[in-house]
Amino acid sequence: MDLSNLWAGFGTALTPSHLMFAAIGVLLGTAIGVLPGIGPAMAVALLLPVTYGLDPTAAFIMFAGIYYGGMFGGSTTSILLNTPGESAAVVTAIEGNPMARKGRGPQALAAAAIGHFTGGILGTIALVLLAPLIAGLAVDIGAPDYFAIMVLSFVAVTSVLGKSRVRGYASLLIGLTIGLVGLDEMTGQSRLTFGALHLADGIDVVIVAVGLFAVGESLWVAAHLRHNQSEAIPVGRPWLSRSDLRRTWKPWLRGPVIGFPFGAIPAGGAEIPTFLSYVTEKRLSRRPEEFGKGAIEGVAGPESTASASAAGTLVSMLTLGLPTTAVAAVMLAAFQQYGIQPGPLLFQRESALVWALIASLFIGLVLLLLINLPMAPVWAKLLRIPRPYLYAGILFFASVGAYAVSGSVIDLILLYVIGVIGFAMRRFGLPVLPAIIGVILGPAAEQQMRRALQISDGDLTGLVNSPLAIAVYVLVAALLAWPLARKLVRRKEPAKV
Repeated sequence: MDLSNLWAGFGTALTPSHLMFAAIGVLLGTAIGVLPGIGPAMAVALLLPVTYGLDPTAAFIMFAGIYYGGMFGGSTTSILLNTPGESAAVVTAIEGNPMARKGRGPQALAAAAIGHFTGGILGTIALVLLAPLIAGLAVDIGAPDYFAIMVLSFVAVTSVLGKSRVRGYASLLIGLTIGLVGLDEMTGQSRLTFGALHLADGIDVVIVAVGLFAVGESLWVAAHLRHNQSEAIPVGRPWLSRSDLRRTWKPWLRGPVIGFPFGAIPAGGAEIPTFLSYVTEKRLSRRPEEFGKGAIEGVAGPESTASASAAGTLVSMLTLGLPTTAVAAVMLAAFQQYGIQPGPLLFQRESALVWALIASLFIGLVLLLLINLPMAPVWAKLLRIPRPYLYAGILFFASVGAYAVSGSVIDLILLYVIGVIGFAMRRFGLPVLPAIIGVILGPAAEQQMRRALQISDGDLTGLVNSPLAIAVYVLVAALLAWPLARKLVRRKEPAKV
């Protein structure tokens, strides 16, 4: 690509009015993303009517700020309240919330902010340089490859979470079951709807995520407040120490390598790469025993990965007109609202708009870091709010977020039914994350598997008929066999001694 177009884009994006729209987008995205259950996709959708009077360039510059701001806001609630604002921030809660409970909330937020900046900058550079190549690779990936990648994400997330694999797979089964609710996309037959028309479209992922995390966590805390009176959690120092920097700079740089390619292909957006980043950081860490108890690498790596993945999603959306995430789908609708059709000819027909949008991604990331890094201690003071008031507020905003999905009271009922399921999962030691993965990726995995089998006329070899699919299944087999091999090695070591 001609870099002169990028400089022209910076000339457009750095005008005072466009800088103002970028700053407004970052602030609104962060503020809305901090509310549990209202992520960047919902923020962009809610603000879409506001931009009707704006020119397309200003509107998309504002959308870019909302996108990254909403992602950072989602990680803020993940870290401080264990209630992710959107699905890409789910993994952050695993290590970020234990850090906050130890008084290291500002460090976790700083690691997340710098991770967003690093991953976003490197991901956007890759977008500028590698968009045609990545788009070509995405076209060549077929249904068997997609299904294999999703199986890898299922196995990876259930292998690294919790002390029991059986409980991890039980949680995954709960998520896959919830994902089955609705009409079969291929046959039109209703499944697990029990005759309720409202369930024909399935249960929205936002309702499931908010129910399992926000409502389930609130009910769990409420059940224990009477027995264990909560104390104010110390806020701690606002800056990263040298030890923190030594542990985070490598995860920050590894994140884009994992996140950008996954974001550019239709394989589930930022969910899969953030899980794989977490697994990678745990395998490479010198302190694997800290994972699950507040390892800062488990915040830095997934956050950098999620931000780079966000840049990657724009590759297929701009060059192919193919949205790979909910936010990209809303932005595609915004393009169409202005009479613009993303695709191979977009860079020729709307060159000024596209390059101004890409330049605004760099500007939005800088604004995000400058605005949110100094505010890390302020956000961390949310933990000083008395628990009853804090979790009552969480339930209120969770209810508002669920109701905003479709404006139906039934969604509120589903929210609290799923919240009770989340409470029961915590009671019996089932990790929540595999259930979320099952809901998000289960329907897509089923669809890709059935497509692959249709192409092969029902022959199971149709699932392993490409080099990429075979390589992924080899990796899955290694993940499944590793615990058994480790046990055998441990048994032989005493004998040698």
